[in-house]
Amino acid sequence: MRALLALAGSLAIVACQPAADATETIVAAPAAERTARETGGLKTAVFAGGCFWGVEGVFSHVRGVKSAVAGYHGGTERQARYDLVSSGITDHAEAVRVTYDPAVVRYDELVRIFFSVVADPTLKNRQGPDVGAHYRTALIPTSAEQLAVAKAYLAQMESSGQWRGPIVADIERAQAFFPAESKHQDFIVRYPGNAYVKRWDLPKIAALKRLYPAQYSARFQRG
Repeated sequence: MRALLALAGSLAIVACQPAADATETIVAAPAAERTARETGGLKTAVFAGGCFWGVEGVFSHVRGVKSAVAGYHGGTERQARYDLVSSGITDHAEAVRVTYDPAVVRYDELVRIFFSVVADPTLKNRQGPDVGAHYRTALIPTSAEQLAVAKAYLAQMESSGQWRGPIVADIERAQAFFPAESKHQDFIVRYPGNAYVKRWDLPKIAALKRLYPAQYSARFQRG
């Protein structure tokens, strides 16, 4: 265990770091053919797609989102620590738990936004400069309705021809979600001058505003 902790400490410094040779693609994802039908108040879903700072940042600017919390999905509570998860030695994925009002924004609309400006569904175990299974891209539904929408949308993306490669984004069974350390919450508004935030996250928010102006909120919804 001591050796694993030493490895985690040495590798954590490369987590969520800007890389000059990495790129990200903004795609105007198609509107969902299978729309979500959710009633009865606020709903929650989990999204994994690279470093959680940007995932949280985008969803915190979506109208109808009441909370976006950065955290770790899967794995164990004991290992749900940034230094361990970002080293790649655990089974967690960096993820964001989104609480939203389906009367304002539907789950399928959140999924569309996610694959338009947050995560490239053709990349396996990486996004932008971040590489490793803990940066995998996955929809993590928390209800049967969300699962049906997620399955239909991945199939629709595959047949749409709007991405150059095959769709490798996955659907994961909802497991335990562990909120990340407080310093990782609301990261982009707390550290707007951070090099990673400026290079990778602020362009995603600008793309959200450009592609989905009706769903963009200038106000950052703190988690």
